[in-house]
Amino acid sequence: MATHSELAVGVDLGGTSLYAAVVDVASGERLGESKAKSHAELGADAVVARVVTAIKEAMVAARVSRQEVRGVGIGVPGPVVAAQGLVLSLTNMGPTWNQYPLAGRLTEALGMRVIIDNDVNVGAVGEHRFGAGRGTQDMVAMFVGTGLGGGVIINGRLHTGFRGSAGEVGHMVLQADGALCGCGRLGHAEAYASRTGIEHAIMAAVAAGEPSLVPDMMKERGRTTLASAMLERAYLAGDRVSVRAVEQAQYYLGLLIASCVNFIDPEAVVVGGGVVERMGEGYLVPVRETAYAHFLNRNDMERVRIVAAELGDASGAVGAAVLAHQRLATAAG
Repeated sequence: MATHSELAVGVDLGGTSLYAAVVDVASGERLGESKAKSHAELGADAVVARVVTAIKEAMVAARVSRQEVRGVGIGVPGPVVAAQGLVLSLTNMGPTWNQYPLAGRLTEALGMRVIIDNDVNVGAVGEHRFGAGRGTQDMVAMFVGTGLGGGVIINGRLHTGFRGSAGEVGHMVLQADGALCGCGRLGHAEAYASRTGIEHAIMAAVAAGEPSLVPDMMKERGRTTLASAMLERAYLAGDRVSVRAVEQAQYYLGLLIASCVNFIDPEAVVVGGGVVERMGEGYLVPVRETAYAHFLNRNDMERVRIVAAELGDASGAVGAAVLAHQRLATAAG
């Protein structure tokens, strides 16, 4: 069994589901885990109660006590003030999360020290420590799903920025006065390279009279939004509208990566999220080509690795545990 100083609990909280794991932060091994539905419709307090239950279940599964665990880290899908343990808002989980003191509520319920951060930040930490970015000092992580989020590692540590909002790569402007982003502004990378951006491009083409398999697929599944599995199916079937929308997303993702590399010059850009996981390594081939074509420094440019994430759904919980261990060890010191 790992020692007290090596264990932490990590939680990945999403609008639909949550996952808690006891992690040995020296090896990345998950010693015990628990998964549950979030039931965001019940409100923040009820969701927190479910998180508490999941954490306790993970600790029982790992056969560890509170005294054997340094603390808890939790990643949430929205902006936070990490130093205060405060969630500013979780758009997809309702207004009860506005200005919510999450760390304090969990500490009270568990009797354990708790840190919080954005879910993409903790995912970046997980991939850096135990995933595709391990061994690097400087790394950028991007997660392509419903939205497009990012995290930045500088000198081996998560870089959060002056106000805690570093890494918002999905809101870098790629086209002035371009497509409408989910945040309400125009031309952001997320409006082109996320699954939502792909869906909007497909539906715009369908509305313009172009034939596509996608509307029938969505009707067949009883869905109002496009899932990554359906996108993959339409793409592999050669649906022209879907292929064009995916190729556009790959192009803009390549431009985004090139911009980040030109700015930070990291050793690796790790790309994860539902779209990349579903469509596989082949999805990144044209992304790399576009990115490399737009690097300013073309000397040994292939040494900047553009690679798929490795930890999948576990990156958030593993990263949250690592981040909790780092921050709580520093606080204890």
